[in-house]
Amino acid sequence: MTPIELLAPARNADIGIAAIRCGADAVYIAGPEFGARKDAGNPVSEIARLCDYAHRYGARVFVTFNILLRDDELERAHAQMLFCQSVGADAFIIRDPRICLWKDIVVPLHASTQCAIRDAARAREFEAAGCSRIILERELCLEQIRSICAAVSCEVECFVHGALCVSYSGQCTMSQALTGRSADRGECIQACRNLYDLEDLQGRVLARGKALLSLKDLNLEPRLEELLEAGVSSLKIEGRLKNESYVKNVVRSYDLRLRSLGVPRASFGFVEDGFAPDVDKTFNRGYTELFLDGKRGSWACFDAPKSMGEELGKVAAVRRKGPSEMQVELEGSGHELRNGDGFAFVRGNSIVGFRGDVCQGNRITAKAVDGLKAGMTLYRNLSAAFEKSLEARPCERLLKVSLSVESSEGELRLKASCEDGREVALSVPYSEMALNQQRAESLLRAQLSKKTDIYSFSLQSLEGQLPHLAAASINALRRELAAAIDAQAPGSVPLLNLRTSGVSAEAVSALLPVRVSAPGELMRSKYCIRYEMGLCPKQCGKPAEDLVLVNNGRRFTLRFDCRNCEMVLI
Repeated sequence: MTPIELLAPARNADIGIAAIRCGADAVYIAGPEFGARKDAGNPVSEIARLCDYAHRYGARVFVTFNILLRDDELERAHAQMLFCQSVGADAFIIRDPRICLWKDIVVPLHASTQCAIRDAARAREFEAAGCSRIILERELCLEQIRSICAAVSCEVECFVHGALCVSYSGQCTMSQALTGRSADRGECIQACRNLYDLEDLQGRVLARGKALLSLKDLNLEPRLEELLEAGVSSLKIEGRLKNESYVKNVVRSYDLRLRSLGVPRASFGFVEDGFAPDVDKTFNRGYTELFLDGKRGSWACFDAPKSMGEELGKVAAVRRKGPSEMQVELEGSGHELRNGDGFAFVRGNSIVGFRGDVCQGNRITAKAVDGLKAGMTLYRNLSAAFEKSLEARPCERLLKVSLSVESSEGELRLKASCEDGREVALSVPYSEMALNQQRAESLLRAQLSKKTDIYSFSLQSLEGQLPHLAAASINALRRELAAAIDAQAPGSVPLLNLRTSGVSAEAVSALLPVRVSAPGELMRSKYCIRYEMGLCPKQCGKPAEDLVLVNNGRRFTLRFDCRNCEMVLI
């Protein structure tokens, strides 16, 4: 079976290192420019630092160049890619197909999800242009994914977790039309998360002050086995603007799921112990599996374009304690609330949050906020206990090692073999053999697994008799072993699918974006407001007339292509 890759986002090198420690096989990160998240750029020196750490575990680092480049940017983008390549970058995620013509870029190219790869024909075109991996659009069903995987020989990557764009990937010009800031250039204003009124053509209000274009977050963790059976080899977590706790939590959850499936992994080393992950504890808008089963469910989060967190229940009472303090009492008992927990509730058309200063049982003492009343639903969107567990029980990646020992004339000769094939030989002095071999092995195993600045080890097998070694001696041995193994670490991971020359300019030019749009079209989406509101012609038997979205005096027409099951925003 092809090794499976768990691919994590990295806003910066520290988050990327944290992701690898928690079980990621690869991370993706932006370079200084030209990424689809303008505020997530990183100097090449930080990419080099991340590559150095990742390659110790056979993990890979992919750098994003996933925008359409202007002609005057081509030379500068080319130079940056060469620089990233020289410090160890393992692949580039691209949107502009002209990059495929640069013969001195020899590391693999991955066709971004923004390349609109939604069928086998499009996938084969990018493979023919020299891309060693294609990244699928999120709106595909399992059968479509399976057919694309069967049609290509290159790697196939798909998103499994994180925020969703309401439009087809990379096909939204709403930000550009409203503010001149292009989402295609990493400057999305997230207009889809705004509140809107919905009207019919007669001016009747169907909904008021709702996040009508806001989707829940993707969560396909329960469906990983089906995706792997379909042929997907890389499972991608969205979130290059997310913080470290989010990335660590989600990566750890998916790593444990993959470990439970027993599939081979694309990197070596494994995570033992650490914190217990819970993806409900970090930022999410509720979860959906989107279109994976080829049918619609509830995709929208009308009331919560931000993270609401876990529902705690109804508020029983709110009591003022002076001009600036309040005490909130929840219905029922058994709430595990902690000082410092964050809470949220819906007030009108907005979400209001506050921090609990003192939490005891079902009572919360906090700074007073307006609008919270008995009968409202209260949510917890920050668990102080969970955040503390991330720090108190950090994940540490262990390298599997087998040892053989020989002792002679007061010298212990040790040979260590790592799971990736690296071997080293060391020797240490000793005074006497251990009388209790079981106890000696147990001590050796425990001390080898302790954290070092480089590697920690998991002893897989031991051949030979052990002398008596003090804990301090084993600690010194562990540090020496880690340094010797690290000295053999590759400067880069052996590259897969190195690019070859021979890609034609004609093949590349055919891949440049071609958008067949209605006049004034800002986005096209598989998501449908009519369906979410029970107004689909198949549901109510009435024709799908246009609707109107209203926000701050701006009016947008919604048209419905029922034949293709798509919604168009004009």
